Amino acid sequence: MANSKVSLKLLIDRSCHKVLFAEAGKVFVDFMLYLSELPLDSFQVIGLLKPEPTWLTQVPLLLTNKSEIPISSEEKYYICLDCRRYISDDTTTICPSCRLYINSEVIYIAPPAVNTSSSDEGGFVKGVVTYMVMYDLVAKPMSTISCITVIIKFNVRKVGALEEKVVDMTMA
Repeated sequence: MANSKVSLKLLIDRSCHKVLFAEAGKVFVDFMLYLSELPLDSFQVIGLLKPEPTWLTQVPLLLTNKSEIPISSEEKYYICLDCRRYISDDTTTICPSCRLYINSEVIYIAPPAVNTSSSDEGGFVKGVVTYMVMYDLVAKPMSTISCITVIIKFNVRKVGALEEKVVDMTMA
């Protein structure tokens, strides 16, 4: 695999020694979003976390859409044959409508994967846009208005105290 060079432009407030945001391209934002999809255990495997981190139980689930959670082929689902309105994963469940056991096995068929990308670029974000990456790793398309909003949000008093610094990273 070839080395990839990624540049970030940081907007720094020199008066309070704070990075306001980073200006990043598609490659960095895709990489950042890819890392957010990894299970937290994999960070321990690749050496980014110490063994048995105590904060793991306090981190919210990264997959928020239930359709993203893989369903094991071992799971079985059952339906009430009488009213056909309720399903369960336990054959001892009683249907609340007809009071019979929900015990007729059904086969789950996952919906086809939907391509939400409007281009064939691959990755999570579009390549022609420059992104603003905030301290909390929120990435949004960069615009003049969003830059002014961040400057106001961080209560920057002297625009002359702002400094732009380019950071080059190499991913091997």
